[in-house]
Amino acid sequence: MINFRAITEDNFDAIIHMKRPDNEHFVASNAYSLAQAWLYRDAGDVFPFAIYNDDEPVGFMLLDEDAEARCLIIWRIMFPAENQFKGYGTAAIREIIRLAKESGKYDFLLIDYAPDNHIAEHVYKKLGFKPTGKFEHGEYELMLTF
Repeated sequence: MINFRAITEDNFDAIIHMKRPDNEHFVASNAYSLAQAWLYRDAGDVFPFAIYNDDEPVGFMLLDEDAEARCLIIWRIMFPAENQFKGYGTAAIREIIRLAKESGKYDFLLIDYAPDNHIAEHVYKKLGFKPTGKFEHGEYELMLTF
């Protein structure tokens, strides 16, 4: 079962060593993402998590909260090649959707994807995300409203 855990000394190495293929550049490295989370730590609205399947770390997620807009942004989601096509990404996003709805703090979720990342596009749209019409920083934005 998919669950989210804080990045700690116990899982730090596993998360840092997760890699995408060298020729794929859809998502920043987890080390870069953790550095960004640290950089924006004072704002208190950026949250890195390890994605687990039961007790095994299988991926990484970085969330950005815009409390004023009542929006939760899936800033990054990353699974190493060996954990792709196992349903973890779909399950992780479903769980974030569930948790966001349950919290009552958000009216919508945002996520984006690179134009060539057809797998991500398929998963996000399958889960109900709709195009916003925005294309920024080389990525399409999608929204899921509650």
